[in-house]
Amino acid sequence: MLRRLRRASHSWELTFGMCGIAGLVDPRRKHSHEELSCFAVSMANRLRHRGPDDSGVYADGETGLALGFRRLSIQDCSPKGAQPMTSASGRYVIVYNGEVYNFRKIRQILESEGFDRWRGQSDTEVVLAAFDRFGFARSLALFQGMFAFALLDRDLRRLYLVRDRMGEKPLYFGWSGGTFVFASELKALAAVPGWNPEIDRDAVAALMRYSYIPGSHSIFAGIRKLLPGHQIVLDLETLAPDRPLKLEAYWNATAIADAAIRSRDMAQDADTVSRFDTLLSETVERELIADVPLGVFLSGGIDSSTIAALAQKVSTKPVCTFTIGFEDRALDESVKARKVARQLGTEHHELIADAATPLGLVDQLARIYDEPFADVSQLPTLLLAQFTREHVSVALTGDGGDELFAGYPRYLKAVRRWHKRSGPWRWAIGKAGSAAAFLPHDALNIVSFGNRPWRLGDRLHRYCDYGRASTPEDIQEAYHSRWRTAAAPVRPTSIGYYADRERHLKSGTPLDRMLFADAMSYLPDDLLVKIDRATMSVGLEARAPLLDHKVVEFVWGLPLARKVRDGEAKWLLKQVLYGSVPQALVDHPKQGFEPPIGDWLRGPLRSWAEELLRHDRLEADGLLDAKSVRAVWREHLTGVRNWPFELWNVLMFQAWRDAWAG
Repeated sequence: MLRRLRRASHSWELTFGMCGIAGLVDPRRKHSHEELSCFAVSMANRLRHRGPDDSGVYADGETGLALGFRRLSIQDCSPKGAQPMTSASGRYVIVYNGEVYNFRKIRQILESEGFDRWRGQSDTEVVLAAFDRFGFARSLALFQGMFAFALLDRDLRRLYLVRDRMGEKPLYFGWSGGTFVFASELKALAAVPGWNPEIDRDAVAALMRYSYIPGSHSIFAGIRKLLPGHQIVLDLETLAPDRPLKLEAYWNATAIADAAIRSRDMAQDADTVSRFDTLLSETVERELIADVPLGVFLSGGIDSSTIAALAQKVSTKPVCTFTIGFEDRALDESVKARKVARQLGTEHHELIADAATPLGLVDQLARIYDEPFADVSQLPTLLLAQFTREHVSVALTGDGGDELFAGYPRYLKAVRRWHKRSGPWRWAIGKAGSAAAFLPHDALNIVSFGNRPWRLGDRLHRYCDYGRASTPEDIQEAYHSRWRTAAAPVRPTSIGYYADRERHLKSGTPLDRMLFADAMSYLPDDLLVKIDRATMSVGLEARAPLLDHKVVEFVWGLPLARKVRDGEAKWLLKQVLYGSVPQALVDHPKQGFEPPIGDWLRGPLRSWAEELLRHDRLEADGLLDAKSVRAVWREHLTGVRNWPFELWNVLMFQAWRDAWAG
């Protein structure tokens, strides 16, 4: 059944309404229990959109700790699932964002060992019971899911901050003066008395280069993101700003991937397909558990179609699927999605919007992404999230398929470039790369008809840039980079898209290494940020079955021929999908989710952009070079060259400054 809604730009409004956590530790103990409670409430209230259903607070004047929580009710919507929640023994207190999907299995294990002190049916209570019975490390190893949580051990006076293995849920932390603070989003930290952050210039430079801020860095100096698969252990008795934090990986992705690659699964094709189908089907079935309506994002591509097909296979009733389409056929994916939905028998919902509909959301982006963020597909993602939230509270996604199964065309191009870089022409390419660093960006551009420069110079610059690569990851980084053929508006940055070479794979082919680097950087720092903030802004929970760590570990251990075969990516995913959907329905070139930002900046967004790119505003605090930005803006407006992504990075930073920096 197809349910279609046609909506034009003038009739769309975003409504703000997953959970949000926040807290602080005052090691000087100068605030009372009541004051700490007020601070935590204020922090949590700034995350109301992540949890519109309920709130709670825990404060302890003796340790200077306060925990705040906003709740989106997904499991056990009764008051028995409320947080902060204390374990049955009274030892542990938790505020927790996310889901542990295998909580029912863990509950059975606990009951088999004699635990029977249940108050409700929530996964939060199971998580706490596991800590009570098994301790911290063993419990954490059991959890399959997406989560960020703060766990207080009252006996040891320790606070644990933990983020899930693939980075689906966010967690920021750091010092604000003499107070240690943490939260799901930066906006909550602004509620702490004395909050006066300084913008990190290196983070701004990274934003200009990559369209997001990578790794553990944030836009503010002294505030960091907890890396995926990592934990912090805070001793509340000795915590102080001048003492190093105990930060460590509880899931060492590099070691796990290296071990999986060294002992690749060489089973027959049919056996691998069957095992993967079973594994992913069981994962999807676990992630369909909820006490509220749920559905699946469906674009008609391989990843989302596979998740929708498996969801429909394990469900006892038609699954709801959601697609947005545009009247502009160049942007529209709805026809493909509709055909897949009809084949699967889902209850399909689609929103057909005119091409200008996302423009109405531009002014809201800076507040939703409260750290500057400039992936242009954030606009249609936000539109899809709001449309889906009108019908369900949980949506499964196909996120992770490209990074696990080499879905982006750039992967094979990057591998070819690396082989050229390390082949017989290595010396010449390396010299060219060194020379390119000193050439003016327009040195090789030749004026042609209509005063338009040929792209020869730009292409040569990019080609020579690859000559400086010393690892496959360096080649990959170049593909992620902006401002490569124009004078950058910021000084060079020491922050790389995946600069931590200790986390590089030690084994595997160049393609293995590139896929792993993207899974550890681009995926959590860009794609999962995009989906988390968009869905959470409307109180929608997004779940990504392909990012279950058991699925990820299985795929890391596959031969590359199970991922790419005969030049075609996603071989194994396709074999699973073809069991439900004819090949002809889904075998089409990969289509991005990107709006025509370049055209919009010359058209309906021109006045908005022009105001943000005024010379005086660009140079207001010396963070950006107005001359280089204005030069690129003029070239873009006249059509001499196209700079949509470079300009969008600047515009999102400028819009963020307007919304938050003051």
